[in-house]
Amino acid sequence: MGAVPPQPRPPVPPARDTRSLLLRGAGLVAIAVVSGLLWYLIRHDSAPDEPVAQPPAQNSGQFQFTKVAGPEKTGDCTAKSYGDTKDFFQDNPCQSLVRALYTTESGGAKALVSVVVVGMPDSSKAKALKALTEKDGTGNVTDLVRDKTFAATGTPSVSGSDAAYASKVDGTNTTIVLADFYAKHKDKDLIEKIADDALRLSADLHS
Repeated sequence: MGAVPPQPRPPVPPARDTRSLLLRGAGLVAIAVVSGLLWYLIRHDSAPDEPVAQPPAQNSGQFQFTKVAGPEKTGDCTAKSYGDTKDFFQDNPCQSLVRALYTTESGGAKALVSVVVVGMPDSSKAKALKALTEKDGTGNVTDLVRDKTFAATGTPSVSGSDAAYASKVDGTNTTIVLADFYAKHKDKDLIEKIADDALRLSADLHS
């Protein structure tokens, strides 16, 4: 028998380039990290801004007001009113009542201001309350001076004949303002401007 020719050896696979594989893996990891960072930054930049706190209403108008009493809160408007206004509440109970007192100064004159916010069941009754208290001799919501919740030497009677009156309706809320000067100071135009400006203080008393 003839000699058997030698069989060719199977090709040996080339050795893996371990360093190249490591570099490729590190590159993929770096790309993933950068992509994740970019996605975080995009989401962070597109997030809505945090709401900015609004200043209290007493510091945002023509006059600067300082709260000296209240807020006093109740749901019994009949017990905290007088005259025809008391009768009105007996037939039309309120849902809430918040009362407070403020002081302000202008040109050396100091004024005391009563602000009350009455919550009624609906806007029609809120308007009816405003219309009633606008009339002379119909009584009103009892302010914190009248019911002696607030008492100090020289405190003016904000429900007296010299007091200025202002009111407004905002939805189901009726705001009533009464204001008068300390030391029997007289300035009709100024005290009426103060009362009108104090209507905005209701924003601090709704909560």
